[in-house]
Amino acid sequence: MIVHVLSVLAFVVITFAVQGTSHFVLNKAHYDSVGILRDKIIMPLGFLTMIIQALIMSFALQSWQGGEVTWLGGLLVAGAFGGFLGAYMTLTEPAKYDVPSIPAWMRTEALTSFEQFLTFGLALSAIHRVFG
Repeated sequence: MIVHVLSVLAFVVITFAVQGTSHFVLNKAHYDSVGILRDKIIMPLGFLTMIIQALIMSFALQSWQGGEVTWLGGLLVAGAFGGFLGAYMTLTEPAKYDVPSIPAWMRTEALTSFEQFLTFGLALSAIHRVFG
């Protein structure tokens, strides 16, 4: 069970580091230009989302590779889920929301999703290899 708790903690930290830096520092003007975003974020829903996502990826990796987790396995699990979630953020959101620049939105979301899930894939592998 410790691998799943540590995986959740790692995902929360990595998500805040990557997405938080993107949303509130590097691409703040980009996100501020989208008129439908809330001024005040509802953080408990964000935490719940991260917990659910991390648990799904952690259990998927354990179910697939058991106690013999490989670096590639963690990267593939995180990459598959990241591709699934990233496709929505990159392609569907600018189709639904009135964003100022669709190419800028797609570039920003694709790069941050890739960085987030690549980093988490490495962390997920390490956690399962050491504590699994």
